[in-house]
Amino acid sequence: MRTSVAWALCAALMLSACSKPRPVLYENPQLKTVGREVADQDIEACRKAAESAGAEESSGKAGGVAKNTAVGAGVGAASGAVGGAISGSPGLGAAIGAASGAVWGLLMGLFSASSAQPSQAYTNYVNRCLQEKGYEVTGWQ
Repeated sequence: MRTSVAWALCAALMLSACSKPRPVLYENPQLKTVGREVADQDIEACRKAAESAGAEESSGKAGGVAKNTAVGAGVGAASGAVGGAISGSPGLGAAIGAASGAVWGLLMGLFSASSAQPSQAYTNYVNRCLQEKGYEVTGWQ
């Protein structure tokens, strides 16, 4: 039972980490004329054009997740060793602390990565591309 709950939580976290912010389009005459499906295709075309021009969407999200995981493991190991020394088992305390700290750091990194906005150069490029196609971008979500 606990294993299935843990797997469901991990799957939900992975899916939320994969969702990427998208431009929000104002309901102007261009959007009303072409419809949402064509607008989504135009957004994807502008995204690809931005990437091929050298604008990177991410701003080091994976590195941030790895850093948070490592820091969490270090902090957890240190606090676990202290707690373990008090109770008479510093090695076991350090191991448990490192594992729990790494999980905490990973989760914090995933949550912060999923909410991170694309780089400024990337959003500027996509916004301008969409503007040239007749759309009005109101922001990113």
